[in-house]
Amino acid sequence: MSYTALYRKFRPDTFSDVKGQDHIVTTLKNQLKANRIGHAYLFTGTRGTGKTTVAKIFARSVNCENPSEDGPCGECRICKAIAVGASMNVIEIDAASNNGVDNIREIVEEVSYSPAEGRYKVYIIDEVHMLSIGAFNALLKTLEEPPSYVIFILATTEVHKLPITILSRCQRYDFKRISIDTITDRMKELIDAESVRVEEKALRYIAKTADGSMRDALSLLDQCIAFHLGQELTYDKVLDVLGAVDTEVFSRLLRYVLDRNVLGCVELLEEIVIQGRELTQFVTDFTWYLRNLMLVQASDHLEDVIDMSTDNLNRLKEESQLADMDRIIRYIRIFSELSGQIRYAAQKRILVEIALIKLCKPEMETDQEAILDRIRQVEDKVENGAVITAPASAAAQTAGNVSKTKPQIPKAIPEDVQQIVAKWPVIVGSVDNPMKTYLKGAKLSLGGDNRLMIVLEDGMPSDYFTQHTENKKQLEALLSDFSGKEIEVNIQTIKGQQEFEESYVDLSRLVNMEIEEEDEE
Repeated sequence: MSYTALYRKFRPDTFSDVKGQDHIVTTLKNQLKANRIGHAYLFTGTRGTGKTTVAKIFARSVNCENPSEDGPCGECRICKAIAVGASMNVIEIDAASNNGVDNIREIVEEVSYSPAEGRYKVYIIDEVHMLSIGAFNALLKTLEEPPSYVIFILATTEVHKLPITILSRCQRYDFKRISIDTITDRMKELIDAESVRVEEKALRYIAKTADGSMRDALSLLDQCIAFHLGQELTYDKVLDVLGAVDTEVFSRLLRYVLDRNVLGCVELLEEIVIQGRELTQFVTDFTWYLRNLMLVQASDHLEDVIDMSTDNLNRLKEESQLADMDRIIRYIRIFSELSGQIRYAAQKRILVEIALIKLCKPEMETDQEAILDRIRQVEDKVENGAVITAPASAAAQTAGNVSKTKPQIPKAIPEDVQQIVAKWPVIVGSVDNPMKTYLKGAKLSLGGDNRLMIVLEDGMPSDYFTQHTENKKQLEALLSDFSGKEIEVNIQTIKGQQEFEESYVDLSRLVNMEIEEEDEE
């Protein structure tokens, strides 16, 4: 006899076997008990949470010859026929492959015939969001007023794709993600029945990886048992099969990041790759590890939210004191962005290495979190007795900023600079985007060395030239062509118009005035 997967072999047959959906099971049992059965139900929720299973139990219950409080008896002729798929009373339709108008019209035509045996004809339409608009329209009238012997059960993982006209005609039941404890307890029952030895820590990791899906958990358990057939399934063996990384590795990685040790991070990643770990899973798990650090730091009473052993939780609390909250949030942001990019990337390792370097070197970023991290880095050095000296260029820029507080009108403006200022609108109009967009808001002034100074607002306009030297060189070449002389440009950054007026001379106004006076003469 062929092997049956665990999730199929142990699929619940009665309501009491359904785990983690008590709010739905209780409601349906009460409806059956009071004979208040609706004509259309919508079961929605993430994969593997029991939507189709509950639909089948309900379909057997309404037709069972000897129903109990717990659902179908499983022994009568109709129950057995439905269980093997031989009953004409329960019709399962996969909307993913039967999503056309013709498929739904066949259902509408069949609805007019009463059941040959039993009380109800039950139509279970799985993945109903895959139906076409025409198919939904063909279903509407029948769904609203079906014959008294017909029940529709629609199941979907993407309820937002259903038309409001369908939603308003159904009783909606939202299936929740199943908790780690519930999944773990269910797997314990199954391994006892299968006589398999599994560590509880291994079961809890499988339950956590399943992300609220009982079916996924049983599939992963099946995979792990098959890989280590006949042996006790330990936590380390589960990590090997699933390509996952132990939390101790995350602890080491965090310390490397906090020490700005890029080499340590890259070498640790090399170990992970050599061990055959899945990088996508590694990114997800490290993001969750950082999330747990954040929660532990935010509150002292989160044991129920963070699922881990007491020893690991105590270690996590110690590690949470090593980094400030805003730094951890920055790390989470970087790895969350990475998790969205890495899934379909060809060079996953390179993307992970870039993210780790970003964590170690906040100077690579210009957002507020990175700047705070850089300031904290300087503060740490000062506290440790290091002397912080500003680079020569920074010192020169600071001196320039002091002198700019009281702008002075230049005694003489070089002829080539005058020529560029006079032709500035023409020059800006001749370049392509995005440079044109950034130059439109530029202000023109003159540096202390009689070099043309282009003043740009802080952010993307200034970053376009200061962080990409090729763009600045392209601008200088363009200005040199207009003036016929070699032009060097000094790029300055301001926060707003008021800062420009207080610290710089508006060169365009002076040149325009001189030109106008010459015209009058």
